[in-house]
Amino acid sequence: MCDRNGSSNVREGILVGCGNPLLDISAIVPMDFLRKYSMNEDDAILAEDRHMPIYGELIESFSAEFLAGGSVQNSLRIAQWILKQPKVAVFFGCVGKDRYAEILEDKARSAGLDVHYQVREDVPTGTCAVLITGTHRSLCANLAAANHFTIDHLADPVNKAVIENAQYYYISGFFLTVNPPSIMQVAQTAHTNNRPFLMNLSAPFISQYYMAPLLAVLPYVDIIFGNEAEAQAFAEAQSWPSGDLREIGKRLVAFDKLNSSRPRIAILTQGCDPVLLFQQDSVQEFPVTRLLAHEIVDTNGAGDAFVGGFLSQFVQGKSLDVCIRCGNYAAGHIIKNPGCTYAGEPQFIE
Repeated sequence: MCDRNGSSNVREGILVGCGNPLLDISAIVPMDFLRKYSMNEDDAILAEDRHMPIYGELIESFSAEFLAGGSVQNSLRIAQWILKQPKVAVFFGCVGKDRYAEILEDKARSAGLDVHYQVREDVPTGTCAVLITGTHRSLCANLAAANHFTIDHLADPVNKAVIENAQYYYISGFFLTVNPPSIMQVAQTAHTNNRPFLMNLSAPFISQYYMAPLLAVLPYVDIIFGNEAEAQAFAEAQSWPSGDLREIGKRLVAFDKLNSSRPRIAILTQGCDPVLLFQQDSVQEFPVTRLLAHEIVDTNGAGDAFVGGFLSQFVQGKSLDVCIRCGNYAAGHIIKNPGCTYAGEPQFIE
C-alpha cells in the first residue's frame, strides 16, 4: 500500500538482510589494469595477496570514488529508495572501528536503512575494488572485517528480537564465505515461523567453492535469484546440463525443499534479455527495456538493484509480476548512474 505521497505503508523492521558491508572504491580503468591483476571483465572475486595493492592504486592513480556497498546492503538501500519509508529494512554485517565504517553507516542510515553492524576493533572495514571498463565492471572484494561476522551477534537480545519480528529475510550467497551458521539460524527462524526466505547465488565462485554450505541452506530457500553465469556455474557444479538456462531453472525449483506448502521460485536474469520466472512447471518471461549505449553509465550493482526493486514490492504483498517489473525498473535506473546509486525520486508505476 502507498499513501498519497507515494510512500509505502509497511511496518518498520519487516525485512532483514545479512551480508558483507563493504566500502566500494570505484574507478574507470584501462584493460591493462585488469590484466595486471589477472582479472577479466565482469569478474566478481575475493582478493588474494596479489590483489592487495589494487585499492591504493585506484585511489592514487585513477580518481576513485567511494560508495557504500556490499551486495545485500545495496539491495536494501534500493528497496528503501523505492519504498520512501525509513527503517523498513534492517541490515546485519560486520565492520571495523574506523573512518570507513563511519562513512558506511552514515550513507546507509541516510538511505533509510536500520543497520545493526557488529564492530571489530582488530580488523579494518572491508573494501571492494570496482573496476569499470566501458559498460563492464569487475569486482575484487577484500572482506576484512566483513569476514569476521559471528553468530553471537545475532544472539544479542535486541538483534534477536529484530530477527524474530521480521516477516521477510534476504541473504546473499557471498555471506556463505563468512558465517554459514548465521545463515542457517536465520533460515531456520524463517522456516519455523513460515516466513519467506530469499537468497542470491551471487557469483559463479560461490557454486564452485562453497557448494557444501549452499546445499545446506538451499532446502530453506523460497525464492532464489541469479544471473545466467551464476546459474550455469551451479549447474556445472551439480553435473547438470549447463547450456540450457530454462532447464537449470526448472531443476533449481525442483531441488529439495523443507516447506513443501510453499514451492520454490527461481528468478534468473540475463542482462538485457528477458528475466525468467520459474514456478513449479511454468516458465514466464519478463522483457527488459533495452537502453541505448550512451544511456549506460555503469552496470555495477544492476543485479543488486533488481533484487532491491523486487523486495520493495514483495514486502508490500504485491504479485510476482509487479515485483519483477519493479526489479527491472530499478536495474535500468541504476545502470544510468555510476555505481549502485540512484538519482531523484523513484518513478516505478505499478
